[in-house]
Amino acid sequence: MENIFSVKDKVIVVTGATGVLGHSFINALAEEGAFVGVLGRNEKVATQRQKEIIQNGGKAIVLIADVTDEGQLIAAKKKVLNEFGKIDGLVNAAGGNLPEAVIAPDKDIFQLNVTALKDVMNLNLFGTILPTQIFGEAIAKQGKGSIINISSMASQRVITKVLGYSMAKSAIDCYTKWFAVELGKRYGDKIRMNAIAPGFFLTEQNRTLLTNGNGTMTERGTLVIKNTPYNRFGQPEELIGALIWLLSDASQFVTGTVINVDGGFSIFSGV
Repeated sequence: MENIFSVKDKVIVVTGATGVLGHSFINALAEEGAFVGVLGRNEKVATQRQKEIIQNGGKAIVLIADVTDEGQLIAAKKKVLNEFGKIDGLVNAAGGNLPEAVIAPDKDIFQLNVTALKDVMNLNLFGTILPTQIFGEAIAKQGKGSIINISSMASQRVITKVLGYSMAKSAIDCYTKWFAVELGKRYGDKIRMNAIAPGFFLTEQNRTLLTNGNGTMTERGTLVIKNTPYNRFGQPEELIGALIWLLSDASQFVTGTVINVDGGFSIFSGV
């Protein structure tokens, strides 16, 4: 019987592949037999991760590009197509916050750094839309594939300090639903778009907000755990099940959905 959860021999591009979550994504996809496009700005890290995949028997290609630079993304797409001849999936994992956009409790909320907020919006929202325009076009020409965006708990609950990030991720949720409908109208069940909303994971962007240098938790980290029924942070590999499912034919009738992988954070009132 055919394994409908298989991603074997699918060509999948992962943006933000040089980050913590992206690292977990590309390793898991390679282990499952996918051909992986390791897309990021840090060439040294991307090359090292490609080497690790190849040493473990997988296939990967380095794609150096900024997700907000159309020209670099087009060049990356051409490189993938020249190497593998197709693109079956796209994981928009690039994103994050900026220190300048963090709004501390003592800051005047009528003196917000609007430029920084725009930069965060550009990175997260348009850094998702633009790769979809470029790589999604190749998927559409092929006629079948899956696109996954990365949402956040910040789009579902008010999380202090991170206004720009929250607005951007909320917009990604809207974009995911809107674009999924349009894909369905044009391509039926052949091309799908969904999103994964991670709970709290220790990534580059939030590690210093949630933990101290000695490994203990900050006040913010303690509050997160208190409001997570599982009573812990997530591990990157715990996103893999949802990732593989949404990229595989097992989720053929699923589109426009945001899958929470959060240890219960989104459903807990705190009481």
